[in-house]
Amino acid sequence: MSAPLVSARNLTVRFATQKGPVDAVRGVSFDLGREKIGIVGESGSGKSTVGRALMRLLPRSATVAADRLVVCDTDVLAADEKIMRRIRGRRIGLIMQDPKYSLNPVVPVGLQIAETFRLHSPAHAGARAAREATLALLRQVRIHDPERVAGLYPHQISGGMGQRVMIAMVLAGGPEVLIADEPTSALDVTVRMEVLSLLDELVARKGLGLLFISHDLNLVRRFCDRVLIMYAGRVVEALKASEIDHAKHPYTQGLLASLPLIRQPREILPTLVRDPAWRESA
Repeated sequence: MSAPLVSARNLTVRFATQKGPVDAVRGVSFDLGREKIGIVGESGSGKSTVGRALMRLLPRSATVAADRLVVCDTDVLAADEKIMRRIRGRRIGLIMQDPKYSLNPVVPVGLQIAETFRLHSPAHAGARAAREATLALLRQVRIHDPERVAGLYPHQISGGMGQRVMIAMVLAGGPEVLIADEPTSALDVTVRMEVLSLLDELVARKGLGLLFISHDLNLVRRFCDRVLIMYAGRVVEALKASEIDHAKHPYTQGLLASLPLIRQPREILPTLVRDPAWRESA
């Protein structure tokens, strides 16, 4: 059995605030292989913080500790910033939530992809090679007129196309692990399914590991292989996505119960009643 691409044991992230330290992530453990793992939970549960901790992209106010935190054979906690710059993009990539806030508004999208390719190319590719790679990457993400799109600015493309450009930019470094942080939340239903289909194809074809962060429990159970349910910084339940309807933790059951059902309409959805003991459960 091959070693996992990501291995975290007892991961903790603490932020220093004016009111004292706040533990945003507490004792999180998981392994990610060449599969799709979803992290689900309410806002503030620590989902995105886990993803950024893997890439050491947290602010200076954050203190990260773990018994083990390895990404693509690199000990993230022991690595210096030079090593982290080498693996960010090249070994592990981050797909952000909304391309409107992630792409440079004054640079054509093709040049932004080419810059990423040249930065992570071991041969220090020239402009022509970067241009050819950019067009190939745009084709990979199902953009049918890459020459035209490459010359457009971010405000000239739709949200769905912008998200494809973001994915192409992340793929330019050739990463083995992708962290997708709410990559479809700004998209309509049809475009969302197209982007998910694209991610699914890329993971299967390239053998990538995908950490998919989302609020959408229905989406995650259809798209992912396994699911981690987070509450108040902890993973309260981990299970196969296909078995999520048989979840045992009351928090997961409460999330499922709060989902509207087309075939069983209800006038009032049940309200999740939180037990203080959940904050300490693992």
